[in-house]
Amino acid sequence: MEDIPAIGVTIRRARKEAGITQETLADLVGTSSRTIHAIETGTGNPSLVTVVAAANAVGLHLKAADD
Repeated sequence: MEDIPAIGVTIRRARKEAGITQETLADLVGTSSRTIHAIETGTGNPSLVTVVAAANAVGLHLKAADD
């Protein structure tokens, strides 16, 4: 599952490029800044729905590997 940390790095990069904080992204997604930190660092166990919501909030769109 090496894709999980890569997704987090990509979300973090997009968030920073958008000029928003983890707290702001958390508010947009409806979660905690701690969960956003977990997503960005590839730690913890955030739900897939939350990861996708965070990605979408910073302008990214995730797709399945077989697409």
